[in-house]
Amino acid sequence: MPAGPDDRIRLNAFHGRVRATTGEQLVADTCAAIELHETGYPVRLYLPRADIAPGTLRVSDKRTHCPFKGDATYFNLQHAATTLDDAAWSYEQPIDAMAAIAGYLSFDHPQLTLHIEEY
Repeated sequence: MPAGPDDRIRLNAFHGRVRATTGEQLVADTCAAIELHETGYPVRLYLPRADIAPGTLRVSDKRTHCPFKGDATYFNLQHAATTLDDAAWSYEQPIDAMAAIAGYLSFDHPQLTLHIEEY
């Protein structure tokens, strides 16, 4: 996959399975994740929206901007009777160099666990 603006970001297909859970609830399960390597940040896994459990995400009010990826939309995660605020984000219309992550989400929340199996 391509390198990003000024080679600061590199995208790779992840070869393995990624599952996201909150307690016993399965939130996502995919074998089609993308690894995003960005200078100065931990590696992030982006999961296809199609592999996220239906009805678990609600758009939040939070938005951020990255000059290297574009505008991020955040999502609250519905978990049983609880909501995990801003637990995921997506670049719905990333800059051209990051087009591969359009329609993908990354997760980060203390009550969410990523189970990663590399092949």
